[in-house]
This record gives sequence, structure tokens and C-alpha cells, in this order.
Amino acid sequence: MGKGDKRTKRGKIFKSSYGNTRPQGSKAVKPAAGAKTKAAKKS
Repeated sequence: MGKGDKRTKRGKIFKSSYGNTRPQGSKAVKPAAGAKTKAAKKS
């Protein structure tokens, strides 16, 4: 239940692997750089 356990997040970090416990990327979608948002100032 520590570094040697591949089912835990710490074990996945130790083994340098990814899975359900340690997802590789974030699920949130980031807007493209320089993209205008709805909260932009109106002048």
C-alpha cells in the first residue's frame, strides 16, 4: 500500500506509469492562447 503498490497514486508515480488512479492529462479543456472570452472588456 505504498511505493510498491501499482494500484495507488504513489505507486504509479514510483513505477512511472499512468492509469485511472493517475490520469496522464487533465479533462478540463483550455482555450487556445489569445482566444477571446465572453468576459472580455467592452469599451
